[in-house]
Amino acid sequence: MSREAVIVAGARTAIGTAFRGSLADVDAMDLATLTVAEAVRRSGIAPEEFDDVVLGESLYGGGAIGRYAAIEAGLVNAPGLAHNRHCASGLATLQTAAASIIAGMDRVVVAGGVQSSSTMPKVNRRVPGTEAWTEDWLAPSHRETPDAPIRDMTITVGWNTAVKAGITRAEMDAWAVRSHERAVAGIDAGSFAAEIVPIEVARRDGTSFTFEVDEHPRRTSTLEKLASLKPLHPEIEGFGITAGNSAGVNDGAAALVVTDREFAEGAGLAPLAFVRSWASVGVPPAETGLAPIRAIPKALDRAGLKVSDVDLWEVNEAFASVAVAATKALGLPADTVNVLGSGCSLGHPVAMTGTRMVLTLIHELRRRGGGTAVAAMCAGGGMGTALVLEVPAPS
Repeated sequence: MSREAVIVAGARTAIGTAFRGSLADVDAMDLATLTVAEAVRRSGIAPEEFDDVVLGESLYGGGAIGRYAAIEAGLVNAPGLAHNRHCASGLATLQTAAASIIAGMDRVVVAGGVQSSSTMPKVNRRVPGTEAWTEDWLAPSHRETPDAPIRDMTITVGWNTAVKAGITRAEMDAWAVRSHERAVAGIDAGSFAAEIVPIEVARRDGTSFTFEVDEHPRRTSTLEKLASLKPLHPEIEGFGITAGNSAGVNDGAAALVVTDREFAEGAGLAPLAFVRSWASVGVPPAETGLAPIRAIPKALDRAGLKVSDVDLWEVNEAFASVAVAATKALGLPADTVNVLGSGCSLGHPVAMTGTRMVLTLIHELRRRGGGTAVAAMCAGGGMGTALVLEVPAPS
């Protein structure tokens, strides 16, 4: 019998700037454990009730991080699963959890994602036909071509999207500045407080501090400053992708507790959101940044909705060009897209981002009295995902 998948709790860390930020020395396993344990605590559901822990991880060297976090968080009976759909991993875990619940196979699942870019291992690989080894080898999602390098997403995603969608650097810079302004305004208003779990982080000198505020947004970002930045590929004529209109490299983790509606009601849990539909698509790798333009209508159609039915949107700013392209192509009201910032400002801890987007949308819509939201993003190798949420008015 088909069931409804509901989100009843969630938590995330604040987002750190990789390598030199607050989470630089906290590895992915610890980040995952912290957020899974906090999401479970907030749900009030007994550990033995959990059927699975599904966590997104990207470029972290393998292993079953879902199982690691399940054990460390006291969910020994939940087997655990590692999910990798690159940037969309944090959304893919929620889709997997919801699908299992809707099918009646599971009743209580943790879904989330974690990224520690700061501690990501380097992987070596023997070059076929030789005894030589590559250093810092990156497993590809597609065969490299000149217009779709596997390591340089500034071309494969950022620039290709801008060119194909006819987006100027001025448009990208303006979007990025607005992203920072919105993120800073959200921080100052306390808009993220309900979703963030403060964590104690040990310093190298033996002292510790509490980390609870996203540290990547820049308060001093202006159009003039962004316009002064050099393009990342000055040798390419007209290249308009800069560090300012690209997502950050970041660390963080997030987790959601997903149940079926009957279980939630029986346990006296108020649903934060219902998972109404989702869709994932593939496109040519050189068109990766355009994938949300295909995924969003597909997800809306599956929910029986139109663009005009949606109250809030999150289109991840892997590059500003991605969000600008989707907003223009689909006719999204710009004032409802990324209202609290996104990748350019908050940062993009790759496998965490999708889960963070869902948490942020839920809490913002609850402040507004409920409604419908869509989270969408592109993912490396020519993939894209969109997910539709219904957030009830707080009781």
